[in-house]
Amino acid sequence: MTEARNGTDYDVIVIGAGPVGQSVAERTRAAGLTVAVVERELVGGECSYWGCVPSKALLRPVLAIADARRIDGARDAVTGAVSAQGVFGRRDRYVSDWDDSGQADWVRGIGADLVRGHGRLAGPRRVAVTTPVGDVVGLEARRAVAVCIGSRAALPDLPGIDEAAPWTNREGTQSAAVPQRLVVVGGGGVAVELATAWRGLGAAVTMLVRGPAVLPRMEPFVGEFVVQGLRDSGVDVRLGLSVTGLQRPRPDGPVTLRLADGTELQADEVLFATGREPATGDIGAESIGLTPGTWFETDDTLLVRGVDGEWLYAAGDANHRALLTHQGKYQARVAAAAIVARAAGEPMDTAPWSPFVATADTLAVPQAFFTDPEAGSVGLTAQAAAERGLRTRVVDVEIGQVVTGAKLYADGYRGRARMVVDDRGCLLGVSMVGPGIAELLHAATVAVAGQVPVDRLWHAVPCFPTVSELWLRLLEAYRDAPV
Repeated sequence: MTEARNGTDYDVIVIGAGPVGQSVAERTRAAGLTVAVVERELVGGECSYWGCVPSKALLRPVLAIADARRIDGARDAVTGAVSAQGVFGRRDRYVSDWDDSGQADWVRGIGADLVRGHGRLAGPRRVAVTTPVGDVVGLEARRAVAVCIGSRAALPDLPGIDEAAPWTNREGTQSAAVPQRLVVVGGGGVAVELATAWRGLGAAVTMLVRGPAVLPRMEPFVGEFVVQGLRDSGVDVRLGLSVTGLQRPRPDGPVTLRLADGTELQADEVLFATGREPATGDIGAESIGLTPGTWFETDDTLLVRGVDGEWLYAAGDANHRALLTHQGKYQARVAAAAIVARAAGEPMDTAPWSPFVATADTLAVPQAFFTDPEAGSVGLTAQAAAERGLRTRVVDVEIGQVVTGAKLYADGYRGRARMVVDDRGCLLGVSMVGPGIAELLHAATVAVAGQVPVDRLWHAVPCFPTVSELWLRLLEAYRDAPV
């Protein structure tokens, strides 16, 4: 069903009603611009129904049990396994049983029009929407079109992959049955999180990682801690091993994986978490001179390069700047501010911290993975800083050895933190791994984004006895480290 006002002209057309598109719509509509939001699936997008929200709903019970088992007196109360059905029920509540009516009402509530269907660019400032019943609705934007369509799971070109019917993040967060044997292929954030979740729910999990480490974009020690945590939980982690082919003779039967070392592995389900690819193959990119199936390159105001007229924006995964929901919403705020300013003919400040310029995509990108132990980082790793030719000092702290709050948080707390400081004495990056560290990440993000000098951080006194005392220990390690 198409829900739209009379007429086809709007100030702004947003293609994609996930969190990024919603943010663009909300902010441009609040500025008085007329807005249409086009969505071909569920209003709320990948994050709400098949990504961040359901995965964390699955993971939290697993991690809560793991936390309890690390505390004398509490572990005695943990007498049974996680209830898979209880966890599935919790997840289903958080995704509203995959019913988007509440989020659709929100779009209408901000005064935007919702047009359900597949939106395609149809020339400058024009969008053609094929509705669920096959009608085509033509829309025209006076000011801007914002492409906020996200990305999709990338599957490798392997013999037998189609007949194997592999899971991606969608099946991995939506399934209501625990496979007896699950193989997870990949070593990034989706892979480590879903391996953690399904092992906690009772599956026998094998993880195949083509490279030598998991979470390769983080500091090496982070991946080492995560691999040890996975193995401690019973996950069979195999590094440096890739899949060469698959077989599944019967749709309801097991899948056989052929591995690069010449062995085979059988499983009830196989989940590929091997990256993301652009969802731009069928959105009419060719109608405005862009190449279908490619990431849309943008400037720092999120205008798409190679398109004349300052009307086409891309925010979120579509531009490949940072494939994270929170970064996409940040870009949405920048894009909306730029759209509104350009619509009003107002000058835009392009200083690094201007609301019209997206700088955090490279300077201070936080990411957290809810494994056991949790992993988090923001800014540059030591290696990335060295590759940029930056002079740095790097200090590490064993969290469980020196942070009283961590010792109280968990008996035998195991974790590590690293701080990378440039030759001005400002933070370039912070990495952490350990139970509960995700809640420390924003403090690190503020310090990195604000380029706060270490000398100033001495006067930000952490509360005792919290895990945040880690900051004091990092500063002490920096003070005592050889120059």
